[in-house]
Amino acid sequence: MCVYRPFNDATGYGPIFEEEPLDIVYTKESPDRHISMNCRARANPAPTYRWRRDNWEIKLMELPNEHYSLVGGNLIINNPEEKKHAGIYVCVAKNMYGTVISKEAKVKFGYLEEFPDEERDPVTVKEGQGAVLLCVPPKRWPAEVTFRWIYNEFPVFLHPDKRRFVSQSTGNLYISKVEASDAGNYSCYVFNPQIGKGVYSKFIPLISTEETPEKRYKADLVVKFPDTTAMLNYNVTLECFALGNPAPHIVWRKIGATDLPASAQVSMSGALLHLYNVQYEDSAGYECEAINQKWQDWHQAWLYVEAAPEWAVTINNTQKDIGSEHTMSCVANGKPVPYIRWLKDGYSYGKGELKFSSLTFEDSGMYQCIAENYWGIIYASAELRVIACAPTFELNPVKKYLLGANNGRVVIECKPRAAPRPRFTWTKGKEVLFNNSRISIMFDGSLEILNATRNDEGVYTCLAENDRGKANSTGTLTITEATQITVAPEDTQVMVGEEVHLQCQASFDPSLDITFIWSLDFRVINFYLEWKHYERIMDSGELKIMNVQLRHEGRYTCTAQTVVDNVTASADLKVKGLPAPPGGVRVEEIRDTSVKLVWNQGADHGSPILGYTIQTRDFYALTEVDWKDASTSPTPLGGRSVMADVVDLYPWMEYEFRVYATNGFGDGEASIPSMKIKTWDAVPVVAPTNVGGYGGKDGELVITWTPVQPQYFYGKKFGYVVAFKPHDDVDWWYETISDPETRRYVHRDASFRVKSNDFQVREFQVKVKTFNSKGDGPYSLSTTVYYPRDVPSESPTDVYSRPVSSHEALVWWIPVKYWRKYDDTEPGANRIFVPASMNQTRLENMLPDSHYLIEVRAYNGAGVGPPSEHCEMFTKRAPPSVAPQMWRYISYSGKWLYVWWHHIPYDWFGNESFPLYYKVMFRKTGYITGPIYMTGWHFIDFPMPQVGDYELEVRGRYEGGDGKASFLRPTLSLATMLLLALCIVILGI
Repeated sequence: MCVYRPFNDATGYGPIFEEEPLDIVYTKESPDRHISMNCRARANPAPTYRWRRDNWEIKLMELPNEHYSLVGGNLIINNPEEKKHAGIYVCVAKNMYGTVISKEAKVKFGYLEEFPDEERDPVTVKEGQGAVLLCVPPKRWPAEVTFRWIYNEFPVFLHPDKRRFVSQSTGNLYISKVEASDAGNYSCYVFNPQIGKGVYSKFIPLISTEETPEKRYKADLVVKFPDTTAMLNYNVTLECFALGNPAPHIVWRKIGATDLPASAQVSMSGALLHLYNVQYEDSAGYECEAINQKWQDWHQAWLYVEAAPEWAVTINNTQKDIGSEHTMSCVANGKPVPYIRWLKDGYSYGKGELKFSSLTFEDSGMYQCIAENYWGIIYASAELRVIACAPTFELNPVKKYLLGANNGRVVIECKPRAAPRPRFTWTKGKEVLFNNSRISIMFDGSLEILNATRNDEGVYTCLAENDRGKANSTGTLTITEATQITVAPEDTQVMVGEEVHLQCQASFDPSLDITFIWSLDFRVINFYLEWKHYERIMDSGELKIMNVQLRHEGRYTCTAQTVVDNVTASADLKVKGLPAPPGGVRVEEIRDTSVKLVWNQGADHGSPILGYTIQTRDFYALTEVDWKDASTSPTPLGGRSVMADVVDLYPWMEYEFRVYATNGFGDGEASIPSMKIKTWDAVPVVAPTNVGGYGGKDGELVITWTPVQPQYFYGKKFGYVVAFKPHDDVDWWYETISDPETRRYVHRDASFRVKSNDFQVREFQVKVKTFNSKGDGPYSLSTTVYYPRDVPSESPTDVYSRPVSSHEALVWWIPVKYWRKYDDTEPGANRIFVPASMNQTRLENMLPDSHYLIEVRAYNGAGVGPPSEHCEMFTKRAPPSVAPQMWRYISYSGKWLYVWWHHIPYDWFGNESFPLYYKVMFRKTGYITGPIYMTGWHFIDFPMPQVGDYELEVRGRYEGGDGKASFLRPTLSLATMLLLALCIVILGI
């Protein structure tokens, strides 16, 4: 018998690896004086194991070996030696069905040499300058180690910060600007985690010398990440660090993008950029920029993302007939593109795709497809069995009873099991059938009859024969009446929201059952899931479509189907309504403040399109639905428009666009947004606002401004130029600020200090302008800043305060700190600052029923002036801590709601404030009644004409503020209303 048997324990199968050897790093210091390489395969019969080292078989059985031994399938290497045992190992598993080899495993001997014994030369540097201490790590394996630096003595390790950085690429220690506290002895510590060993260098003395006055040095990048290749789904870290005084600030950017990838994280005060779970879209140029007040320096390099092989199409266990054709192929994804090669029973067997034109028994065996590139290698295994047998219909006989439609096509299948492929012969009764214009024997053995009639009824026999034997199977064919559509659906137009009926009726053989199937644009309608819109009329093929929407437009097909045949009829449903969204929205030209937008017209849905509206969403949109109508040229856009210029855009801004059409029914749905684009950069045109400042202590001039919003940067490398000069001078002084978020600049000059013979307040003219990589923007208006001779000498007068609630108070004065008189100390007082143009403020977060002292002072850049006289006040007592207890009653008619509550009792000698009135709120979704303010009365009724969920709220209003609220939710459902109405009818009310 010819049977395709499954690959299981009952029939036997070739080896399949369950555990394969892994790479091993062995050290001489290891307490285990052996290496264990695991290998286990599942097979029936059980496999035997062999091992190869560097493609040479290890003689485990023939010759005794003091180093190698085999335990099950595991290879044990005792007392390993590098020269004898380092190399590439594979495990070989074999049984009667074939042989497979495991993936390669490397055995390497790890080491970490000591640092040289020579003393290290000292490093001398001036304070404020940068310093680099070289590690020069010793030879090691594996190369992946961690670097740390010891300061003065072990185990005191240096903690990196904004000024100090340890490169994990070179091990060098970088100090952006040396301070006096940095002087000392430093040692480079190298630790190899895989072998658990660490070594440290001789101490390097760092000597700092004082430089007066301290100089400033421009930012200078000394650690620059190179072009880097990362592996897909792995993590990568890029390093960047700069020397300079002040210590530079590091900014990272992805070239060609407005922001870093979502998985990016910046650490070590900006020196490290971590990219986690790297994807192909992270492949790009990256830029680090070092910025301080003297200079800015930047560096660019490329990140490439590649991937180890991963199976897209693999191979499976297969049984094929002898003499048949067969193709074995596997496909792997990866970058670079993986190289495909094959093994058969452990030996090389070709590359690419395996093709067999005529299989033989010798082609049976275990096949392995191997995909490899620079990043890795993967294996796929499968067994190919070639079988041969005589034909048999045991599992798949010809159907005993067959039905065919009059004038239709009939196919009688004949699919016996046989190897090699048999020859087929068909008979009708005793008549042998041959191919003609109506009858043909197909390649797979099936018999095809075209335009069948009653004369074709009868007994049909299929005979299959090959060189191993023959077999036959018989079935009876009966011809029935053909199914025909008698009433077909018609093309229909309908308005949105209306109802439509599509007719479908058919004639069919009375001995059969018929089913009607409806589909929309070749998608079968699911009446169970789409019951809100589709209904099939019982005992008929009619389709009812309720509350028609635009998405219901299309070609509807009715299929009348029996077990013998089917017939279809179609009709188009046109839905009039809002226009369909335009398609293919794309940007074709990009400029600094405008783009050319192109789109394809959508369906008008029965009403001519009157016009189009373009909307934009920029990078700073708050939500995904924050779209704004754009300015266009021409304006307006007519109904035939397919392109327009979108104008008045921000330069150097990321945008996406969408378009919607308008017809006589209204505005249609918006299109799918276009791809995000970025407008070209331009010179900034917006100057900082609110430029001002003040003079401080010790020669400080503080200049302040409101930073420009990011959408007005108009380009990269945005910053500010601060200009200032004494009022009577001609020449301006300039300072460049590279941080776009900076809002103040402090200039120190000893000549600004007030001298004893100065009798006037000094005046300075200040102004600020913007700049970016394209050029300079306009200056702000000049502002006068005064440098004070001293702190204010007079105190505010007429300080007056009034309590508002138990926690708040108002205070006035003429041109603030405050504390409880007996419970707090003056140094711990609450403080607030108020602009000089105001003479009142609100004090918040005060404690109830407390005695407070309030003090007001004037202040300027030089400090605060003398205090005013203390103003005393008492905050009010707090509201009660409990809510009123409330009840409600719904009238039997369901139209009135009666509410009453208990007053909160008031204790004249307690610590709670006096009640003023009660506030009642009566709410329904989208509908609010109230508030209603009640004094002494505590009973109220509400009309309730609507059905739904309501919420009641009652709270007291006290001298100290609002008290706690009580809530009730009287729910009036439709069932309740019907029950009430029924009661009214029964009772005759």
